[in-house]
Amino acid sequence: MVQKGDLHPDIKYLFLENDFRNSGVAQADWAAKKMVWVPSERQGFEPASIKEEQGEQVLVELSNGQKATVNKDDIQKMNPPKFSKVEDMAALTFLNEASVLHNLQERYFSSLIYTYSGLFCVVVNPYKMLPIYSEKIIEMYKGKKRHEVPPHIYSITDNAYRNMLQDREDQSILCTGESGAGKTENTKKVIQYLAVVASSHKGKKDVNPVSSFQSQTPSDPPGW
Repeated sequence: MVQKGDLHPDIKYLFLENDFRNSGVAQADWAAKKMVWVPSERQGFEPASIKEEQGEQVLVELSNGQKATVNKDDIQKMNPPKFSKVEDMAALTFLNEASVLHNLQERYFSSLIYTYSGLFCVVVNPYKMLPIYSEKIIEMYKGKKRHEVPPHIYSITDNAYRNMLQDREDQSILCTGESGAGKTENTKKVIQYLAVVASSHKGKKDVNPVSSFQSQTPSDPPGW
């Protein structure tokens, strides 16, 4: 398992920081308040605590202190604080729309743009370049299993590459999303990673594969 303290400072864009929300106090506070997600016209969903249940209607208190009555079917359960910014959303106790959106948002605000969802890797466009594509970062992912390193397109690529070598079967990586989501940039990172690991596998050390690849591909603006 890769340890954060042994790596480059840029790793802060990949690893989780210690958070008060993961403490025992935060867990107890969450349980006592019966926290849930309720629909919000402005935010999509917002946190609320259940105050009273009357049949199909539930009285909740919003984060601003206001109270509202919502339909029981419109409420979505909230995960305990220990699942805050979880790396793989398949691990969530409550895998609902509100919880998925909240987890992606929390990680994005912490500059953690890669998040797993089972077999998939979800990427949120940061609209700026992050220092997580250097040769040192590539070395961190080479030969590592997915659970041994933080979520990254490099991990997906390395697993496909290793499976190709071991199983002698074709592999494919599908980058899909709406316009501007980052498909082209992440595809370039897949090729960049393959160029580096394939070169090192053949023992070619006289050329820097990262620099060579970057010099031969057009640079895109930070917006991907």
